[in-house]
Amino acid sequence: MRLRLLSRWQNSAGERVRIALHLKGVPYEYVPVASLPSGEWRRLNPQGLMPALLVDGRPIAQSGAILEWLEETRPDPPLLPRDPLLRADARAFAALIASDLHPVNNNRVRRYLAERLGADDAAVRGWYAHWVRAAFEALEAALAARPEPWPFCFGDAPGWADLHLAPQMANARRFGCDLAPYPLLRAADARCRDLDAFRRATPEAQPDWPG
Repeated sequence: MRLRLLSRWQNSAGERVRIALHLKGVPYEYVPVASLPSGEWRRLNPQGLMPALLVDGRPIAQSGAILEWLEETRPDPPLLPRDPLLRADARAFAALIASDLHPVNNNRVRRYLAERLGADDAAVRGWYAHWVRAAFEALEAALAARPEPWPFCFGDAPGWADLHLAPQMANARRFGCDLAPYPLLRAADARCRDLDAFRRATPEAQPDWPG
């Protein structure tokens, strides 16, 4: 089975898929969307958002669907806890990031604020920081309410929640957000950043990284 991940170096959703692939030890080919022939990306993924995973040429769009497919077809090591309640906790934690935080702070939203609504850089950064604060306060509370103080979000190994958290923590640092109020998030993220699967998935490690 040939897997090709179509994405871009700076794409949080693509990064969370890269982390999952590395955690599971699944080989794949990374394909920068910019390297595709004109019109090919929209043909493969009509919405035009990243990433997409080509499975023997058949595209799966949306990072959530890709992660579900990976968990179903490559169950070991699992990304989700065994306990059903903890699985729900991990999914809820990740959904807050993927459904509530990321969509209002992604690049196309920030560009719309600037280009169509006339927001200056300070206003865009203020928008970003507001939604990060709202989300991270809830995420920190979720970790504080865990039945055990695991080293990672919901277990002794990184998984579903962690691979959603790490890219957003990196984005928050990039935008200069104050992360001091979130010690549990920072601790889990720091442990993730020490791991090879997370390091290999960072923007800087991708072949289309411009730096």
